[in-house]
Amino acid sequence: MTERSLIFPAAEYRSRLRRLQAQMAQEDLDALLLSSAADVFYTTGFLTRFWESPARPWFVVIPREGDPVAVIPAIGAELMGRTWVSEIRTWNAPDPEDDGVSLLTQTLLDLTPRKGRVGLPMGLETHLRMPLADYHRLVGVLGDRQVVDATRAVQRVREIKSPAEVDRIRATCAIAARAFARVPEFAQAGQGLDAVFRAFQVALLQEGADWVSYVAGGAGAGGYGDVISPATAHPLTRGDILMLDAGAVRDGYFCDFDRNYSVGPASAAARRMHEALWEATEVALDALRPGIRASDVHRLMAEALRKKGFEPASGRLGHGLGVTLTEWPSFTPQDGTELREGMVLTLEPGVFGPDGAGLVHEENIVLGAQGAELLSPRAPYHLPEI
Repeated sequence: MTERSLIFPAAEYRSRLRRLQAQMAQEDLDALLLSSAADVFYTTGFLTRFWESPARPWFVVIPREGDPVAVIPAIGAELMGRTWVSEIRTWNAPDPEDDGVSLLTQTLLDLTPRKGRVGLPMGLETHLRMPLADYHRLVGVLGDRQVVDATRAVQRVREIKSPAEVDRIRATCAIAARAFARVPEFAQAGQGLDAVFRAFQVALLQEGADWVSYVAGGAGAGGYGDVISPATAHPLTRGDILMLDAGAVRDGYFCDFDRNYSVGPASAAARRMHEALWEATEVALDALRPGIRASDVHRLMAEALRKKGFEPASGRLGHGLGVTLTEWPSFTPQDGTELREGMVLTLEPGVFGPDGAGLVHEENIVLGAQGAELLSPRAPYHLPEI
């Protein structure tokens, strides 16, 4: 009989379990304790917007051998019961006296030996989704069990996407591409940037996104000053460069790419910036192979921009992508992560001029054995005009 499952067949999750347990064995971990929305979803298929409420913690415990155990508030039992996870332990939450700590403690004691090692992601791009006081209480009652960092164990597995995951990300990118094609319908001179942002989110939903976790961008004469500020009612003006950045979600998987538009004819400087970013992206697309390091990708794009007379934007020039909007690695000079086949990544070069106006360009790719495959349809070389 086929196992019940959500999002993917149960075989997909069992494959992830085997890879996680292999990493656990390498790092001498007797159990993994997972508490973030991304890790719970990745291991179970438990997909819900209920994570927006901070009132309840949620846990999945993965033993070194055997199937995961969900330790969750009772309100989630029905949904978790539709995933492939068969053992679900619940408590009535929120409980100000004991919000799952005793149940979680007993589960870890049941699944680990004395003096066992419980792995918990503690490094960059992780977070603990339970009250810190409860975590200290948990550690105190685990006795001779040791809680250790399991960042590498989880990230080594999650960073390689299965074909099924790549297909989901490709589908989300296609949704965003259709929404970007509609931008000229609602972004014209005189329209407030806030109204453009709202219309773009509507378009993403109409084209098939389950929800839109992230929309960012900017607009300004010849370029924009930053890409994270909330949109204001300031109207678009001829000569402005408009950028929209889409972080839409379908079946739990993100896209993350942007597009630039000129409102009326673009200045020569803006056209040169756009073409330089396109060409720097092309350099990275041509060079990407398994084995190249994240820092090498940053260097290649930075050098390409400097050859065109532009100083690259500070910070990273791309990152991983998957069940969260941004994942590891980061394309920075400091990140020596070796890229591997199956990684889904963004290429995101940016430039800013001495007046503070600049452009950012972003594409989504999957790294194959022979190189990069675009998941987002390639942006046009010439800056589009609306």
